[in-house]
This record gives sequence, structure tokens and C-alpha cells, in this order.
Amino acid sequence: MSMSRRGFITALSATSLSLPLAACGSSGSGSGGSSVRFGYIADYNGASLLAIADERGLWKKHGVSASYKVFVNGPIQIQALGTHNLDYGYIGPGAMWLPASGKSKIVAIDTLTFADRVIAQPGITSIAGLKGKKVGVPEGTSGEMVLHLALQKAGMSMDDIKKVAMEPATVVSAFASGQIDGAGIWYPLIDTIKQKLPKLVEVAGTQEIGGDFPTAFVAGDKVAPATNEKVVKVLQEANDWRAAHPKESVALASKLLKIPEDKVASDASHVKQMTTADLVAKTKDGTVAKWLDGMSDFFVGTGQLKKAPAADTFYDADVYTKAAG
Repeated sequence: MSMSRRGFITALSATSLSLPLAACGSSGSGSGGSSVRFGYIADYNGASLLAIADERGLWKKHGVSASYKVFVNGPIQIQALGTHNLDYGYIGPGAMWLPASGKSKIVAIDTLTFADRVIAQPGITSIAGLKGKKVGVPEGTSGEMVLHLALQKAGMSMDDIKKVAMEPATVVSAFASGQIDGAGIWYPLIDTIKQKLPKLVEVAGTQEIGGDFPTAFVAGDKVAPATNEKVVKVLQEANDWRAAHPKESVALASKLLKIPEDKVASDASHVKQMTTADLVAKTKDGTVAKWLDGMSDFFVGTGQLKKAPAADTFYDADVYTKAAG
């Protein structure tokens, strides 16, 4: 690929997935106005703004009613957007190749997250130690991407390991029971594995690799522009409340997720939050576009994209900056 090392690293990120839940609930209420169906992933990144919007009455304030549905990952939400069974969703950068290929539009950046790791069974101390061994990974996610990068950094490739495609929950159980030697996976699921196998080894991860790994909210193609602006206003107001009230935000996310606060707080520790003003500035000065360009270049390298599109073709920067005004 014709890109800098920095650009390649930036392409990788943390698509923070969770266990495969299918619960559906209603949140928020608006008197008339727009009604939207919003997907999320059961982690701090995916749930905190929705929990805040519901608790603070932000949907009603902006004339929107919203129902929430939890999904196991980003790609499934984008499928639901494509079949018009969902209006909005949350994704990590591991799924960014889908909006980049025209299957949805990013309407807001959420956070920068650094949750992905390659983990190994006790006794394996490096990526090289996984050569010829079984490594579980949810395909098409950032767990697979961090594995790609870690292997490349070690002068290896997927051909040097025995990749086993698994759903996130299966990775947890298979690693904990010793059925696989390693995994490309993320927090908070690694915390779950550590409860059963505390001596697991983190042999690589996005934190030491460095780079910027954004998460985002996406919209389907049938959502009216006026509704997009209302929803983005809700997300922005919730975002600023979260930035100003970190402990309370963890508590609200915990309530929505039905997960203990200490586990949500641990999950939140892998996140860098930004105010709406900062995200507007980063949108206007091209920083967000650079993040997205780097990822698109990476996805071209993996074959998930044929060519890298301009960031403004799948990030609706105008909607974000206008809503903030």
C-alpha cells in the first residue's frame, strides 16, 4: 500500500463488541416528531450516550422518540440499516469499511478507543510463539485487524497461524477452556476471560502500536436530513454531558447494560473522550478525514475495499458541524 506507517497504524482500531445479546427495549419519548430505531453494542462506547440521552430527556427535548436494540457487532447493525430494520447504529473502526463502501453514512464520531489485543495462553510470550497454533478471531472486526498488524510487525502473516473464525462469545469460552492458543479480541471481553484465566498473556495491542482509533454512529439511507440533525444534536449534547460527568456516565451505562459499575469503568478506561467542540474542530481541520483515510487505505490492503474513497463521501461532516452550531 502507498501509505505511511502512521496511516497504516491509524487504520486499525477497536471495534468494541460484546456478548451476543438480542434484547430490544424502548428508550426516550417525544411528543410527536420523529421516531427512530437505534442500535448499539453492549459496552461503554456503544451504550453510554444512549443511556445519557434517555436519562436526561434529550430525545424529547429535540422532538425525537427512540427505541434501542443491542447487537453483537457493527456489521450486523449495518446489515439492519440496509434492510431498513434500523435507522441508526454504533460501530467501531473495524466495521468502517462498510460505510466506506457506501452501505451507510457516519453522522458522528464517538470516541477514540484502544481496546484490542492479541492474547495468548500462559507460557506463550510473543506473537512468534503463536506460529502454527490455533488463534480464534471474529472475522471482519478490529480483533482480526490487530492480529493482522501484530503478525506483520513480527514479520509473519495469517499463513503462519491456524486462524479459527469464531463469534466473540465463542472466543471467550474457547480461550478460557484452552481450545485455542491465542485470540484477536478486545476489552471488556478480555476482562471476562481473565476471570477464568488470570495469567493469560497480552502479546500485542493497539495501545503499544499507537495511532488513533475512532468509533462512530452511522445512519441508514432512508433517514430524513431533518431527523439526522435532531439525532446528532442529541448525541452531541449527551457527549458533552458525558465528558463533564464521567462517573455518572459510567453509572448510567451500567444501568442500561445491566453490568456492574466497576466493569463498565474498566471498559471506559480504554476510551479517549472528546467534547463536541473538539470534534467539530477536528472535523473542520481535516483530522477526522485523516483518520478515515488511513482506515480506508488499510481496508484496500486487506481487500475489503477496492479503492479508498474520499472521507467526505461517507462522513457527513456538514450535518455534524451544522448540528453543533
